[in-house]
Amino acid sequence: MKTPAKFAFAVFLFLSACAPAAPVPTDVPPSPEKSLTPTLLPLLSGESPPARAESEFKTDFRKHSVPYSEILSGGPPKDGIPALKDPQFVSVSEADAWLKPAEPVILVQVGDDARAYPIQILIWHEIANNTVGGEPLVVTFCPLCNTAIAFKRTVNGQVLDFGTTGRLRYSNLIMYDRQTETWWQQATGEAIAGELTGTRLEFFPAAIISWEDFKASYPQGEVLSRETGYPRDYGHNPYIGYDDVNNPPFLYQGPATPDQLPPVARVLTIDLNGEAVAYPYAMLEQIGAANDTVGGEAVVIIWQPGTVSPLDGATTANGRDVGTAAAFSRQLDGQTLSFTFIEGKILDDQTKSEWNILGQGMAGELKGKQLTPLISINHFWFSWAAFKPETRIYQP
Repeated sequence: MKTPAKFAFAVFLFLSACAPAAPVPTDVPPSPEKSLTPTLLPLLSGESPPARAESEFKTDFRKHSVPYSEILSGGPPKDGIPALKDPQFVSVSEADAWLKPAEPVILVQVGDDARAYPIQILIWHEIANNTVGGEPLVVTFCPLCNTAIAFKRTVNGQVLDFGTTGRLRYSNLIMYDRQTETWWQQATGEAIAGELTGTRLEFFPAAIISWEDFKASYPQGEVLSRETGYPRDYGHNPYIGYDDVNNPPFLYQGPATPDQLPPVARVLTIDLNGEAVAYPYAMLEQIGAANDTVGGEAVVIIWQPGTVSPLDGATTANGRDVGTAAAFSRQLDGQTLSFTFIEGKILDDQTKSEWNILGQGMAGELKGKQLTPLISINHFWFSWAAFKPETRIYQP
């Protein structure tokens, strides 16, 4: 096991050694007209932009909604961690040759178009710009915060293309769009510097599940290809041991983390109708299903074993089993369901039907039914608490 100091140094070396990306395409559309500029938050003044930012970016740094003192360099420069643009996808059978059953992938589905984004790939790229089921989306993963988040890429009628700034705030990825070079906070989807400051991206449901669960439910789905155009050691974990609860977050400079949980404890989070709630994985492992009401709406968080941590072992497939969790509405066909985890099965109390981690009815009266997924995001506790200090921690 790495000591915190040795681990932090190893992460720094990895990030600093990231090869520069290929040149940014020259066919980038011009910046949007002033009519696309939203009403801005109150602007901060008298601060210089982050170091080297003005030489790397065309961003209008006069506009920003967070103190520039909170933004740190993660090591690589602009696009030093290369985002993927219009990446290739392969079939489930092709991907099965290099993905292990318990390995984590990010599930994104639009209609009948289901896609798997292996974390073994996104851990090296952090951003994938593509279109799913006709919807332009960006699928993102910040390994330092364990945040897998999808957003709609259309803002004020324009489709944006995202890259990495090489900067962090509260250890969280800061993205930028190539159309206006506005900077965006991945954890919140908020534009924090540049022309579109104050705008928020629209979240889209995304879940971390095991490869085995994806291929069982979506045999006709598509999988992000390893043929990215970049030489990367896909499958290798450059953050070995990062999610050891004894390790401090890397480059975290932010609000003090509430001590109810260790800083890098895994939580599934919901922010619904103005109420923010965190569901610790350690607790979910004990109960399997958490029936709750958030923002006035009946919700359930389902947990099951069988998904490994990509940030633990030498490879993204050989980490310890941390399980996976997903959130759904408990309203189905005019009825409010409640759920129980019994002998490894998720059952609803009303009909005793069996459900899987994807909210699909697998057996019983409600077989074939689908629970409505909610926007829920995996975080480490320090990351969620930094952005949502008012959060409630679920207690059974």
